[in-house]
Amino acid sequence: MDPEITERLVSILTWTPQTQSRIAGGYTPAARYRVAAAGKSAFVKIATNRETSSALRREAAAYQAVGASFRPALIGFQDDGTHPMLVTEDLSGSFVAPPWHAKTIDNVLCLVERLHASSATLRPYRDIHGDVDTGWMLVQRDPRPFLGLGIASATWLSHALPALLAAEASCATSGSAPCHWDIRSDNLAFPTAGAKLVDWSEACLSNPRLDLGFWLPSLASEGGPAPDALLPGAPEIAAWVSGYFAARAGLPVIAHAPRVRQVQQRQLLTALAWAQRALRLPPL
Repeated sequence: MDPEITERLVSILTWTPQTQSRIAGGYTPAARYRVAAAGKSAFVKIATNRETSSALRREAAAYQAVGASFRPALIGFQDDGTHPMLVTEDLSGSFVAPPWHAKTIDNVLCLVERLHASSATLRPYRDIHGDVDTGWMLVQRDPRPFLGLGIASATWLSHALPALLAAEASCATSGSAPCHWDIRSDNLAFPTAGAKLVDWSEACLSNPRLDLGFWLPSLASEGGPAPDALLPGAPEIAAWVSGYFAARAGLPVIAHAPRVRQVQQRQLLTALAWAQRALRLPPL
């Protein structure tokens, strides 16, 4: 951490870190640190390019908008126009899933239900995520990345695509519920009681069932229950979520986030099986 960054950090913390540890992982090139001194600690995220600067500004706005019980405590945010810095409560050591247990899953479901029932001055889905074609429409336009994964054949796709497109089109992304839109195990902390969500840059007002459904293939891929065990009777959600991953998992590796495609491929497997069951599609 260079001296200028350290000076900015101290102005937010009002104390001087004695140790700093770079945190590996994450799916963006933002710099992440744990800093500590004399029994105090904090988590620091610093933007490194235009994309992460925009994401960090959105995340800071979400921290101001959503209730404190859903997230780490906000210590401070500073935007110098080039490298915004977000400083929050240090929850390291609280990221304990997977493995998943019934209690931790229930804690997450309770957290998400409370979030969706709360009120927050977040921007609508379209403002944050854009108004682009949905997943299976993209696959229909160019099926090669999806078929190149070897998960399904061209014959299967030709038979299944009409039902997938129809169900996907019936799924609304709009809504009035505060939604996180990036619920995953690496974004879930389990402090002494309950659960908290981190990484709020995708948060918006949206469809709460879709926000929940977007997490479920990830949960299943990590040994949790099948998506339809937690969200039964939701063929439109299964179609939308599976389409999202089907349109992206076979694309080229992202240079600054090389693990993303691997994760999307794992989620596609469970999401596609969910859609197959929900829509009674031909066997894969």
